[in-house]
Amino acid sequence: MGDVAMTVPVLSALTKQYPRLKITVLTRAFFGPMFAQLPNVTVYEADVKGRHKGIVGLYKLYKELRPLQIEAVADLHNVLRSNVLKVYFRTGGIPFFQIDKGRKEKKALTSWKNKLFAPLKTTHERYADVFNEMGYPIDLTMASALAKESLSDKILKLIGTDAKKWLGLAPFAAFEGKVYPTHLMEAVIEELHQTKNYKILLFGGGQSEERQLNNWQEKFDNCINVVGKLSFSEELALISNLDGMLSMDSGNGHLAAMYGIPVITLWGVTHPYAGFNPFGQNSANA
Repeated sequence: MGDVAMTVPVLSALTKQYPRLKITVLTRAFFGPMFAQLPNVTVYEADVKGRHKGIVGLYKLYKELRPLQIEAVADLHNVLRSNVLKVYFRTGGIPFFQIDKGRKEKKALTSWKNKLFAPLKTTHERYADVFNEMGYPIDLTMASALAKESLSDKILKLIGTDAKKWLGLAPFAAFEGKVYPTHLMEAVIEELHQTKNYKILLFGGGQSEERQLNNWQEKFDNCINVVGKLSFSEELALISNLDGMLSMDSGNGHLAAMYGIPVITLWGVTHPYAGFNPFGQNSANA
């Protein structure tokens, strides 16, 4: 999810600088709400677990996309599926441009020996490089944060309307090595709780994560676990209204950054030098 969220500020800058450009984002339908505010951007569902599964399914996807009169493809993912699509598009005479993920540089950054410990090009810059290669150079400073979204009665009933600052907390990540130890995170929550200044909104997913978030909700009266209680669109609306977000190197930090929300990221086995810091954030907050 984080990789997808990181495309949003890049597309924001692209659409601002090339307002006549029509863009079709190929992604999971679940991620569609991320792009709702971007002009001239539509989302086409890639059902990779259903009708677009496998080589035959990807060929069906290619055939479905052809009537859209696509003139060029920007592959911001560069994985096995997109490489299969590359063969189909190039065979059909459609230019196909792919991201350079910087694997060699990242290997040097993480090497035990002869480590080259220095900031690498950011993922946002790598995305922009793809469009530059296509003939659409981008000035990323022109990217605009998405507008704050209105909160439904359902969200307001869940969160309440008191005067405390709303702090999002996303304490989990896809890999255990990225996660701040649970007992230490609880100590952070305890300290925030003692200030009585914050309403802490807990984000996550999965049964074990939900159980832990429920434990914190029961222990601290200023914590609210939102997992399973809101749709993805509603979660985005809630995130857009936060005063701040504390996350791991994970998707929720990038979602908050889309809306210009201040984000503090905690890093475990990964490092912001690899280029995954949320967009537009102060490097001191990582």
